[in-house]
Amino acid sequence: MMAVLGNKSTNSTLIGNLEVAKTFWTRGKGLLGRKSLAQDQAMWIHRCNSIHTCFMQFSIDCVFVDKSLKVKAIYQDVKPWRLVPPVWGASSVIEMASGTSSKLKISVGDQLYVGT
Repeated sequence: MMAVLGNKSTNSTLIGNLEVAKTFWTRGKGLLGRKSLAQDQAMWIHRCNSIHTCFMQFSIDCVFVDKSLKVKAIYQDVKPWRLVPPVWGASSVIEMASGTSSKLKISVGDQLYVGT
């Protein structure tokens, strides 16, 4: 499923090509097997409050959000073969190309939304 990611706090569209990973298989696979991710692409992984980048081929930014999509934590430039510990209060993560979260000026506390 494809969607759009926006920021209610700044009244802006952030990502025009948001891939939603809801199933066991798509959540488990995540971005594995990809060589890169475009600046206008991201993956929203449901039921996930920590991640690993084992076997990844590129660095990513991770935006952890709670059930209402309020930003709880941001990890920038997470390189391959790293672990991000559980984020208290987070229920999902949005993974994007490294540098994207700062370029889009996403901040902890921002209220995001997903639309079609």
